[in-house]
Amino acid sequence: MSEILIVEDDARLRDILRDYLEENRYQVSEAASGQEAILQMNKIRPDAIISDVSMPEMNGFEFCRRVRASRSYQFIPFIFLSARGQVDDRLQGYQLGADDYLVKPFELWEIGAKLKMLLERTSRLQREMLDVLQLVNHSNSDISLHSMEAFGGDEESENPDELPLTPAEVQVFGQVALGLTNKEIGERLFISHRTVQTHVSHILQKLNLSTRSQLIRLAAQRGELN
Repeated sequence: MSEILIVEDDARLRDILRDYLEENRYQVSEAASGQEAILQMNKIRPDAIISDVSMPEMNGFEFCRRVRASRSYQFIPFIFLSARGQVDDRLQGYQLGADDYLVKPFELWEIGAKLKMLLERTSRLQREMLDVLQLVNHSNSDISLHSMEAFGGDEESENPDELPLTPAEVQVFGQVALGLTNKEIGERLFISHRTVQTHVSHILQKLNLSTRSQLIRLAAQRGELN
């Protein structure tokens, strides 16, 4: 069950969102400000965040900036819900790394649809990475049985789809597999090309691959990352 963190200072709206999400089989955590949300994230690991912009203590923009500055949460699905609907406000939200920006008032079904799409996208990238890793193993690569067990890829693993990559690395992997350059990836994900290169290096190391082109070639052989 996916866990969603709601960050909203309006208690009535938090209740409405919580009831709707729980009815749709999500687990829900709540916070009344960005500062409180950061404290929550030290205890839990949400799968997605829905946040207001105008809040006390720490507003949503600053909260989003701090989330995106964290390696562990750099690419967690993030949706803004705000009464601030000016173009400049929405642009700032996207520039900070939000995946979507909905203006109040909004329809609950629209939040549900966008949240479902973002979570499925993340899950799809995880599956694609597992396919590539399995292909490397079946092609007599350097990945040992011990390494596969460490990756959670053995048959007895409690969660065989789990890979040792951070959410940020999951997103970068998907872009690398499409053959994009570091500059192109950085522009898409609102990060520097140096940060992209750091993620690529970590991905290759964790998957026991030697070159970037090998990763792209293996993904292309599967024909699933088009």
